[in-house]
Amino acid sequence: MVHDSKINKGKEYAKNSTVLVLMTLDRKRLYSILFIACLAGYIWLYFSVSKKITESKSVEVCLIKHVTNIPCPSCGSTRSIISLTNGNFIEALSINPIGFIVAIIMLLAPLWILKDITTGSNSLFDFYRRMETYLKRPKYAIPLILLVIVNWIWNITKGL
Repeated sequence: MVHDSKINKGKEYAKNSTVLVLMTLDRKRLYSILFIACLAGYIWLYFSVSKKITESKSVEVCLIKHVTNIPCPSCGSTRSIISLTNGNFIEALSINPIGFIVAIIMLLAPLWILKDITTGSNSLFDFYRRMETYLKRPKYAIPLILLVIVNWIWNITKGL
């Protein structure tokens, strides 16, 4: 009876391990997600700039704000990026500092992916894995989480 219990636990562990392996990002999946996210961001940015969508109150992209009427930590990122493209760095920072991070990712990720694909290297994927390892450590994760919370409180008090 004890032997059967150990076998069942072993099978359960193997099953759970398989699920975890299937959920991890491989190079192709990471690059696809980043590329599609950047492409969607560029499309949204184009329509926001060309049609003045962000000035209209009829279009709200943020599901959290739409449902709860409370802005999320990244609310205002589109307006922040638009301000950056117009050279208004202080205005972009005051709208939402996360816009700077999103803009950097939107600029660098497609170029880095293209470089990795053309040279056959894994530098972006290796960087992602290193950052993922660091961000799992409490000494890095806790301050970053606190920064996001402070930004969220700031967005709420600004009434974004």
